[in-house]
Amino acid sequence: MNDRIIEFDPLIEGVLIKRYKRFLADIQLKSGEVVTAHCANTGPMKGLLREGAKVRISVSPSPKRKLPFTWEQICVLDAKNEEVWVGINTLFANKLIKKVIEKNFLNQIIGEIETIKSEVAYGKDKKSRIDFFVTPKSSNPDKRNIYIEVKNTTWIKENVALFPDTVTKRGQKHLMELKELIPESKSVLVLCITRKDACFFAPGDEADPLYGSLFRESISAGMITIPCSFEFHKDHVSWNGIKPLK
Repeated sequence: MNDRIIEFDPLIEGVLIKRYKRFLADIQLKSGEVVTAHCANTGPMKGLLREGAKVRISVSPSPKRKLPFTWEQICVLDAKNEEVWVGINTLFANKLIKKVIEKNFLNQIIGEIETIKSEVAYGKDKKSRIDFFVTPKSSNPDKRNIYIEVKNTTWIKENVALFPDTVTKRGQKHLMELKELIPESKSVLVLCITRKDACFFAPGDEADPLYGSLFRESISAGMITIPCSFEFHKDHVSWNGIKPLK
């Protein structure tokens, strides 16, 4: 497998000193310099945060940015006590999933696609936005349009990827909206598992029992769930396949 999905300039390595105020992280580079990086992941990052952990950051050339550095990855130990790099930049998830869709890796599940649009207004009041609105090819037996919501997933317990890792009212709302689209349209929830050590996916009932209940209701109503796993490297991200539900 190991298809390269996205390539980028090699990231800068360092160690985590601390994460604070949700959006900030102090990181010591190999040179000894300490820099402050922006943290796009505002959640608790359950099971990831450890002072002294190896991390990777990117740097922006834009002079308009207050903080030129962005925290991209952190290194943790898996169930076998082996190192695993985890992508923690939540803004990266949609880029990965769009590439996966464009490369036709999901065709066996959602069918061949004609067009893909990002951030399309939907719902009864058109106040919500779906991550991807996809139209099928005319040759597809199923002519329904496809609504795809993406969730970044970093929390793992005993090789099971879990989402969410905290109570998410927004995530609950998204499930209810996806359910309302069925059966006129295809509703798809894609879990972007940004680490290679997941063998299964399950809803994070421990963190948000209501989300877990709504997840199962939506599945029963016909929502399609696709847990996509990725392997993170210093200069690229590789496709690690679709994982089963547990």
